[in-house]
Amino acid sequence: MPNTDWRSEEAYSGLKKADAADLAWEWLRRDRDYQEDYERLSRRERSSAAAGEFRRKWGLSFSC
Repeated sequence: MPNTDWRSEEAYSGLKKADAADLAWEWLRRDRDYQEDYERLSRRERSSAAAGEFRRKWGLSFSC
């Protein structure tokens, strides 16, 4: 993780153009439960039943 000052406006300049999906992704990717589920999924084939369960749980889908 970069060593930035969270109080610095420059650290958040990219968020000015962010939409709701961008903000949701930034929040979700930091969630420990999501990280663990994604790690388990990435060890399996994404077309398996595990991918369907992952999509239902997290409300996500992947495109190729």
